[in-house]
Amino acid sequence: MIGIWQSASQTYLLGLCIVTTAVFALPITFAPLRWARLMRWRIPEHTDLAVYFGRCLGCFILIVEALMLRAALAGTAIVPTFEILVAIFAGMVLLHVVGAIQRIQPWTETAEIGLYSLLLALTLGFFPVAA
Repeated sequence: MIGIWQSASQTYLLGLCIVTTAVFALPITFAPLRWARLMRWRIPEHTDLAVYFGRCLGCFILIVEALMLRAALAGTAIVPTFEILVAIFAGMVLLHVVGAIQRIQPWTETAEIGLYSLLLALTLGFFPVAA
């Protein structure tokens, strides 16, 4: 059963990427409350929406943690793991800068601009490159 359609794996990934980007990633990133309303959350009555988004984010963080642990212990996929971390930290810097400019986040979130900038710089400094 596993891999029975492996010859089309790249096509599958492309299609999955297009659909999930359009339906989930872009709307949740740029219009989370509008997306939530489309998904039938009642805003602002459904305060569980914050819990839902937090759990979703937490799951993705745990996936990244597992990738880092595997790369650190076994050296498996170390370059892609660093690429993912660079993308995450750069995105988090941008996200927190936008939130600061819009004045829609507490000062603690604005302070994280420095944290994510430092993590981005460290990750780039430790990035494994071929000799």
